[in-house]
Amino acid sequence: MSGGDRANISPHRSRVATLLYIEAAIVLALAVWLITLGFTHGQRELAPLIGVVVFALLGAGGLFASGRGYKNGKNYGRSPAILANLIALGVAYYQIQGHFYIGAVIILPLALPILYLAFTIAKNENTY
Repeated sequence: MSGGDRANISPHRSRVATLLYIEAAIVLALAVWLITLGFTHGQRELAPLIGVVVFALLGAGGLFASGRGYKNGKNYGRSPAILANLIALGVAYYQIQGHFYIGAVIILPLALPILYLAFTIAKNENTY
């Protein structure tokens, strides 16, 4: 898409980008917390901890890149943002089933608006 061909770009892109940056920061903070936890607690399984930290860092990087894609008017951020937040809905559902409501209350206010705006953007920008 060239610089002059921005007539079909949704105004919601900056909101989605901001929400994705916030989500990336939260996932990165969780990774840092897990790293700290790994050093401060004696009883730990190192291999699963490293795996979780690596996936958290990759997830934070993916969410950040997705946010950049939305901010720059590109389409490469759309699918990862939707997929990550659909996974977040599944995690929130699992937390509700386990009666860990505070976890779901933290996840849902980010995941639901991102999904709504991402689908709205996709619908509005793909009409010809």
